[in-house]
Formats: sequence, structure tokens, C-alpha cells
Amino acid sequence: MTNSLGLYIHIPFCAKKCNYCDFYSLTPDGDAKRRYINRICEELTKWGGQTVRPIDTVYIGGGTPSLLSEDELDRILSSVKSYFTLQDDAEITCEINPGDDAEVFLRYAARLGVNRVSIGVQSANEDELTTLGRRHSFADAHKAVLCARKAGINNISADIMIGLPDSTADTLQNSIDKILSLSTEHLSAYILKVEEGTPFFKDGITLPDEDAIADQYLMMCKAFERAGYEHYEISNFAKRGFQSRHNNKYWLCEEYIGIGPAAHSFFEGKRFYYPRSLEGFLSSGHTLPDGNGGDKEEYIMLALRLSRGLKFKELRKRFGTDVSPKLIEKARFFEKQGLLSVCDDGISLTDEGMLLSNAVINALINL
Repeated sequence: MTNSLGLYIHIPFCAKKCNYCDFYSLTPDGDAKRRYINRICEELTKWGGQTVRPIDTVYIGGGTPSLLSEDELDRILSSVKSYFTLQDDAEITCEINPGDDAEVFLRYAARLGVNRVSIGVQSANEDELTTLGRRHSFADAHKAVLCARKAGINNISADIMIGLPDSTADTLQNSIDKILSLSTEHLSAYILKVEEGTPFFKDGITLPDEDAIADQYLMMCKAFERAGYEHYEISNFAKRGFQSRHNNKYWLCEEYIGIGPAAHSFFEGKRFYYPRSLEGFLSSGHTLPDGNGGDKEEYIMLALRLSRGLKFKELRKRFGTDVSPKLIEKARFFEKQGLLSVCDDGISLTDEGMLLSNAVINALINL
């Protein structure tokens, strides 16, 4: 486990809520946004005063961080640099919506130190983007990638969603081909789930059945892997050297501080989070406990999300114990079904196993 920390900063503002989105976000007004930036900087000051551990990843997510003005983004990143020890080679990621004025935002984001962007493409099919409630076209996404390159940002991730309403193998293939044409260094892929409280839930929208979604997932995995992307985590693919360092902290059970409403942290062995309330964050900025973190069971569960899987030597080094014979026996059972790979140094999920990861992992850790 490294001594360095990750830092997540939540920007809970969106010009428009997407039809599928369950993340904490709302439409900003000028005063709320100003007060929010002030509170973020106050919280950065507070947390920076509680640790001397260096920060090696910063992730500004949302919401829509690309709604931040140059001054607002500058204030946040200046506070990070003032109150934490930011490593020279830190990965600094900002999510952007390609429907916004990407060229202007990316120009000043790069100048302020952002060296990685995550672009919410989601689909290359215009009718699917409309159904999702996205505010951009695929042409906007292509322009955003070009603008990032022009600004000097050459670590770019693109998001794609599968299992969309009325989607087929053909519509997905079109999205895959066009998103691959962007030649980004990283790809994140998510299976659409209809969450309670979203417009999709209220509308009772119908998604493809489980078998069709499974076919789409495996088809996508094979296409990305053929194109030279390593499937390094259930939902993530990267070219060599471009895995998300920040997201890997989550899966490797390393510590991080999250700031903003609904943001979670794992710091000094404790998990905690800010309540899902903008007003609550603005008025007090208090966090709620969420138990201890980093125990053996959690470590195994998170490690198995990665394609490298659970390494026995690393488990032994961290906890001083080996995996149980019962876990190995259960893993062998799943290996025969093509869901796991078991070797002398560890256990890992196959692409097929990643589709059923929750069930497989639960069966392994609840023996």
C-alpha cells in the first residue's frame, strides 16, 4: 500500500440532468456556485491541514466540472497545491461534457495543470444520445478530443454506455467503431441501469434483456481488446501505460479523500462520506462515518474487479494470511464454468466472469 493519497473533488452542477443519471447533481445558480467553490476551498484547507501525505492523483468529477470558469477551476487547483503536497508527476483528471464550449475550457484547464480528461461520449448514435438526454452530438465529442490534443492534454478517456433502449448489435458496433476512431488512451464502459428516481425509472423505459446485454458486453470487450486496449478492470480499458491511476486506488484498496456532497473517502483506515445535500455541505461540511475500510474481505472483493485479480503473495504481505482452502475450492468450481482463472499466484475473472462479477465475488467471500 502506497503512502500517497488520491483526492476526489465533486462538482454537483449540471446544465441539464440526463435521463439515466442518479449521481448527485443540480442546476446551479450564480450564488450557490460561488458559495460552493468557497466551501470546497475551505474543506481543502481543512483536510490539507490533517495530513502530510503526498497527493499523487486528483480527480474532479460531477456533475459537470467543465461548467467551472477559469477563475473557479484556478481557485480549486490553487487550494490543492497550497494545502497539500502535490507530487510533480500527479495525475490530474477533469471530467468534461463535450456539448459545452470544450475548446475554451480545455485551454485553460491544461494551463492550470489538468493533464487528463474524461469525456462523456456515451454513444455515437444521435438518436441514442437524444434518448439519454445528452446535450452533445458525436461531432462534439470528436471536436473535444481534438481540442484536448491541441491544448496539450494527451491522456484522454472516453465513456461509452451499453444496454441502451432499442440498442442492437449493429447500433453498438457503430458506436464502437466511431469511439475507437477517436484513438483515446482510455475507455470506460458502463451497462445502463435504470435507477429509482431518474426520468427513465418514472417513464418505465424498457432495456434489452440480460442475454442481449451480455452479448453486447462481450462483443465490446473483444473489439476493444483487438484494438489494443487492455481490459484492466470490469468497466475500464486502457492502452499500455494509461490505466487510470486514480481509479486504481479504489480497486487496490488505497486511501483517498473525497470532498463534496455524496463524496466518499477512505482515510486513515476509516470510510466516511458527505451527506447527499448541497445545503448541508454549504452550511457545515460535516461527514458521516461508514465503518472501517481495508479489511481482508474488502481487499479480496476489490482486487477481483481488476483483470490482474487477487495475488496471493500481495494478500499474504498485507494481512499475514493465505486465502482459505474453501475459497480455492470455490474458485476451481467457477473456473470450470469459464468465469475464473486460477493459477499458482492468484485468481482472476475472465470477461465472462466480469459479467457476473457480483455473484461470483459474493460467493467467494461469503463461504
